[in-house]
Amino acid sequence: MTNVAVHLEAQQHTLQAHVHDALASGTTQTKGQQHPIKLYLVVWGWLFVLSTCSYLVDYFGLHGHLRWSLILLFMVLKAGLIVAVFMHMAWERLALAYAILLPPVLVLVFVAIMVFEADYTHLLRVLFFAPTA
Repeated sequence: MTNVAVHLEAQQHTLQAHVHDALASGTTQTKGQQHPIKLYLVVWGWLFVLSTCSYLVDYFGLHGHLRWSLILLFMVLKAGLIVAVFMHMAWERLALAYAILLPPVLVLVFVAIMVFEADYTHLLRVLFFAPTA
């Protein structure tokens, strides 16, 4: 038991010496990933531009599928920028990115499949259950 205590005490003195050397030299290591502020400013600029474009869709009075396509496009682009940069998904491992991003994509695919199925079912009901004249 005394050998373990002596070993731990030696490690503690070594650690204190390393900390003292680091503080004396003025170099301390920061944990985590540091990104330049320019990256965040550029992303904020793009978010402002995309929000302005989304507002202009309403301002110019676009209607129909074009309106909703543009609004959804701008929404997805803004969400992608936020997730990639501010939630740091651009620098995550590929497996973690797939675990977070893949389920919503699959849900959208299944929703699209159900939309086509609903249109097909509606067409069949109109064709076969419509009153004959």
